[in-house]
Amino acid sequence: MATARSLAYLAAGILAGAAGFVWTVAALVTVGLLSVTQLGGPAFLGAAWVTRRIATVERHRVGWVLGRPLDEPYEPAAPGAVRDRIAAVARQPATWRDLAWLLVSFPLGLVTGVAGVVVTAVLLGAVAAPVWLWAVPNDNAPWPLRPLLTTTAGRFALCALGLLLVPVAAALLRRLARAVAAAARALLAPGAHLRLVREAARLAETRSRVVDAQAAELRRIERDLHDGAQARIVAAGMTLALAVRKLRADGGTALFDVDLARRQLEEALAELRRLVRGIHPPILTDRGLHAALAALAADSSLAVSLRGDPAGRYPAAVESAAYFVVAEGLANAGKHAEASRCGIVLNRTAGTLEVTLTDDGRGGADLTGGGLDGLRRRVEALDGTLTLTSPSGGPTVLHAELPCAS
Repeated sequence: MATARSLAYLAAGILAGAAGFVWTVAALVTVGLLSVTQLGGPAFLGAAWVTRRIATVERHRVGWVLGRPLDEPYEPAAPGAVRDRIAAVARQPATWRDLAWLLVSFPLGLVTGVAGVVVTAVLLGAVAAPVWLWAVPNDNAPWPLRPLLTTTAGRFALCALGLLLVPVAAALLRRLARAVAAAARALLAPGAHLRLVREAARLAETRSRVVDAQAAELRRIERDLHDGAQARIVAAGMTLALAVRKLRADGGTALFDVDLARRQLEEALAELRRLVRGIHPPILTDRGLHAALAALAADSSLAVSLRGDPAGRYPAAVESAAYFVVAEGLANAGKHAEASRCGIVLNRTAGTLEVTLTDDGRGGADLTGGGLDGLRRRVEALDGTLTLTSPSGGPTVLHAELPCAS
């Protein structure tokens, strides 16, 4: 199949190269002649638009050999006047690299395409020699070929030789196609500049999400402290103050108030500990991710299985993100999915920690929900990915990939 795609790519390159070359020459001449008139700017933009469409077709055609089309290397179109749009298009290296490929592809496609077609035709002719060669007179063939072309035994020998050369010809066709595809990728794929621009934009977006997520988290912590633990501690202080007054008047009736204050302080301390665990569980620092997830599984109302390396340690940010992915997944499985069983798998491969959580609930979960959306932002902040598969009826699979140093 790969050989057939390679042959199709080489053969199509003859026509595609010729068409691209003719268009490029016509576009250059037309734009050059119109450049001294008011139509020069629109002609340039129109020619660039058509050239990009042709180059896009070439990127898809390269996918026959490489397995996937090349990504487009163009920056977003700049709005504004014609002059601004011309400047924006002209500044992009991809504009001129497209033209370079359309010029180069003609001789390159012609040579490699003809070579591929000729090799295939000769090989097929040799394999089918006993079928057709008897009808072609070859009396004047030179001696080395005369026995092969004029005798029945020679024609079958030629067929056997063709069959033996099929793997060699197939390898040659694939190498020729890969060489042309490599040249196309060098000119048509996004360059280093655009890759850096896109990476910077992606990083800026993910970092912005991190800032928003952290700000929301700080507001949540402040609200919880103000409405929960702080209120309890204030109440305990007031109760103790009342107890002091009663003790001064009558020591016997104040014991209940003192005991109540003690219980309130214990509840406030427990809540503060829960808040601390919600920010970063101490067990992560002390014993690592596997132990923290084991403790989380033990506290869950579901039947949870955990697989992974108990001794594996990862960067603190990675362990924290993985922990909260599992914690949110378990909470959702028990609260919303009505699950009874859940499986957690930790797998480290080639500098990446993969965390997979699967439950047998009813499914229908949505990654855009509040809790999962916050987790996605947290994972993306580490240049990781979070995916969710949750068809109606289940099962639900929450999968996170987090880069970590090997």
